[in-house]
Amino acid sequence: MRIPRILLADDHPVMLDGMRALLAPYYEISGTVADGRDVVHMALRLKPDLIVMDVAMPLLNGVDAAIQIRQSLPEILLVFVTMHSSSATIKAAFEAGATGYVLKSGGIKELPIAVESVLSGRVYVSLSASTQHLKRHQDPEGGAVHNLSMRERETLQLIAEGKAAKEIAYIMGISPKTIAFHRSNLRKKLGVRSTAELTKRAIKLTLIQ
Repeated sequence: MRIPRILLADDHPVMLDGMRALLAPYYEISGTVADGRDVVHMALRLKPDLIVMDVAMPLLNGVDAAIQIRQSLPEILLVFVTMHSSSATIKAAFEAGATGYVLKSGGIKELPIAVESVLSGRVYVSLSASTQHLKRHQDPEGGAVHNLSMRERETLQLIAEGKAAKEIAYIMGISPKTIAFHRSNLRKKLGVRSTAELTKRAIKLTLIQ
């Protein structure tokens, strides 16, 4: 019987080491990465059976990375391991194709159980992310992310990470003029005027930590 292959993604080395230690005895760890864009590249190259990743990662958040990956690999399994417990974030994760959601606040020792459940065709959500818990964490601004296009969300995250327009253009493979267009749309859609306000909104939308 073939051992399932898993790709791990988190921008914290200690967390990556912890996840590897928990899963390596049972599964083949095909690779580890530390930012969202590398997750996409490595997933398309390695084609693992399952990806375990954080929601908030540099350069591209985990939810948007998941959307991009599943466009090419629709059958891939996804488990998010994150500190974010808002109902809007969990909803976005499952809409992006996740079938597992583990909260770091409860410790990651439940990760092997989540992975086994997902590989067996079941959905897994941390007990601490129960319906009652989610109701106490409703995010009134969380829905705003659905009003943004994929490119706008990518642009917003990179602006909030302090990247200059030319650098953003290079990372995204588009022109600085297009970045200016996305920035203008972001200000209009989010009702903000400054980069500082864009950064605050990105944090609220869980695009950056």
